[in-house]
Amino acid sequence: MSDVLSAVFEPGFFGSAPVHVAVTVGGLAAVVSGILGVFTVMRGQSYAGHAFADISVTGGSGSFLIGISPIWGFAGTSVLAAGIMDMIGVQRPRGRDLATGIVRGAGLGLAALFLYWDTQHTSTTGATITILFGSMFVISTSVIPVITALGVLAVGIAAALYRPLLLSSISSDLAFARGIRIRLAGISCLVAIAIAVSLSSLAIGTILSTALLVGPPATALRLTSKPGLAIAWSALIGLAATWLGILLAWDSFYWPPTRHGWPVSFFVVTLVFLFYLAAQLAGRGDRSGRAGAAGRRSRASRADRSMRRGRAMSEGRAVSGGRGVSDGRGVSDGRGVSDGRAGSEGRAGSEGQAGSEGRAVREVRRLTRRRPTDPRPAALAAPGQGE
Repeated sequence: MSDVLSAVFEPGFFGSAPVHVAVTVGGLAAVVSGILGVFTVMRGQSYAGHAFADISVTGGSGSFLIGISPIWGFAGTSVLAAGIMDMIGVQRPRGRDLATGIVRGAGLGLAALFLYWDTQHTSTTGATITILFGSMFVISTSVIPVITALGVLAVGIAAALYRPLLLSSISSDLAFARGIRIRLAGISCLVAIAIAVSLSSLAIGTILSTALLVGPPATALRLTSKPGLAIAWSALIGLAATWLGILLAWDSFYWPPTRHGWPVSFFVVTLVFLFYLAAQLAGRGDRSGRAGAAGRRSRASRADRSMRRGRAMSEGRAVSGGRGVSDGRGVSDGRGVSDGRAGSEGRAGSEGQAGSEGRAVREVRRLTRRRPTDPRPAALAAPGQGE
């Protein structure tokens, strides 16, 4: 067992302080992004999440320029962008895309300026790479309380507006008819999404942050259509991808031939993609299985109906009209000869009642020669009972 653990976990993994910080920060970012990502996908706001990621570049580069933690720049610019997008026209899909594109373009323009100033006026090395692609192994422990508070705020907004957000995601008109303040719910959801994007930007970089926001929720919604269960699956998938990515990035420092570590963000994004691909294939196989089972049930039902029709025809039901002779109904199954009724099986003869041409048979023949409109009493419907 120890050999297996040593093969999976390279030396120093559990005792490394940077690994502890990465596991904490990455886990918080993955869970928050997984929860808010379900609402992002269901409300069709993936493009808005991508815009927040691009605008976070502006905040991160500005933070390096003035010498503060990037998390403040990520969160501040993203929340500000959410407010501006709401004011421009985020209520309707067309206005939402228009506002997102305008704000995104302006944010990227400022990001280009700030990144240029970073290279000209600061001595920080690798700022651009850290902002764009992240580096969980160099995050300071001082930002953990800030990240925790922002994560609790974003999840709290989603929990408080859970039902209004779900209803407005399905139908804004129905939500309005139920008295839900759609605009308030929309801006609150945008703020929560912006916070989630800022956390994932710190963990895996601004460019790749939407991988945690959209990938795990899309995978979860392939596995289930229930929103609550999808949220749980999304958080779990994001957490698994992040922690496995941290492990692989640490182990990559020991991989030959160069023994240089690979970026954590690469492993996280790759694992998210593989999880989505597996869910896609599993869902396709499940749909094919259900379709095949439905086809087999349909064919079995048709065969059963055909068998019943064939059995009814072979039994020759309703050939000559019914059970009594006096009321004109044929007796195809030979009922009533033993009790005095006419039938094809001739029980009266087999039981020795007046021979093969017994009294009951002669009475039946006499009655069947009468016209159908013969107004005889109903008592003659069962000849031979009074004799």
